[in-house]
Amino acid sequence: MALECKDNEKRIKCRLNTQAILPDGHGDFMPCPELLTEDEAIRYLRLDVNGPRNPSSTLKYYRDQGVLRGIRIGRNLRYPRKQTENCHGWCVGMER
Repeated sequence: MALECKDNEKRIKCRLNTQAILPDGHGDFMPCPELLTEDEAIRYLRLDVNGPRNPSSTLKYYRDQGVLRGIRIGRNLRYPRKQTENCHGWCVGMER
């Protein structure tokens, strides 16, 4: 974990760099990969906890809306973590 601070004309900006973590489904956490499987994306977005009845359909809805981009690798879809973080911000904005 690194802490960066910049003093910019009486304004101090601090940014805390931390590694993204992902719930492993058993009450623990693990480092979050750069490309997420569908199950990992569901856990990362917390769709499996008090979320929609069908989290897989919700991911498809986000893809159809252009909020989340899936990358096809072979027969599987993978979700870039940065894209998933942007989707999380969009989802939080929709709740308001």
